[in-house]
Amino acid sequence: MSLNSIKIVDELLETFFAAGKLSLEIRSKNLVKKTKTDNTPVTNGDIEVNNILTKKISELTPEIPIVSEESSKNKENNNLKNFWLIDPIDGTYDYINGRDEFTLNAALIIDNKPFLGIIYAPAKERMFYTYGQNLSFEIINGEKKEIKCKKTSKENEVLALTYSNDLKDEIIKIHKKYNVTNFTKMKSSLKFCSVATGEFDLYVAEPRACEWDIAAGHAILINAGGIITDFNGNDILYGKKDFKNPSIILKRSSKL
Repeated sequence: MSLNSIKIVDELLETFFAAGKLSLEIRSKNLVKKTKTDNTPVTNGDIEVNNILTKKISELTPEIPIVSEESSKNKENNNLKNFWLIDPIDGTYDYINGRDEFTLNAALIIDNKPFLGIIYAPAKERMFYTYGQNLSFEIINGEKKEIKCKKTSKENEVLALTYSNDLKDEIIKIHKKYNVTNFTKMKSSLKFCSVATGEFDLYVAEPRACEWDIAAGHAILINAGGIITDFNGNDILYGKKDFKNPSIILKRSSKL
């Protein structure tokens, strides 16, 4: 498949900035909350961001199907190899409750592997994206910098991220294996970006969530030099039945 990845991502960046601004405006002025059939929350912010992102992506790559958390379209297709995965707002609880870790996400999957990814945390004014292998970047305070999983904490520290403060036994065991010295709870896909920038070293989770929660972060992290596998060391592929995730380990590098 012939794609101009730089053109696609650069055009999407402007759309993400606009959608992120709108998400904050909706939250501050007229947020409407509902509960989905799976008992998770959704807001008019999720829906509006989804509409903006899917519209632009459809214009840029009309031949590539889109799978979004907030749409039923294409979710019954079990034969997808090249497709977009969108999570318009990851961390909806944080979004609803006025916190700043929620993110906007889109990833292009090629041959069932993450290729391009964009994650924007509008409340933090941090934009992360990748054009492909060895080309991951962050825009913060208007400045663009390449990210390479370079450790920023002390050499004798191994800092982990978790989705909960109540760690399961299998996660504690893996933390011990990697000599984790401290862990911090973080709810959204910002975890992937924080490992890609070297702020943290490790994230471990048992099977949970869905492919659209992790695909953009997966692309950004591996293209920054990080490592992502399941608990058995297998690569994580996309387009699985029901788009469910396996276990997952993110590592900043092979040597933490």
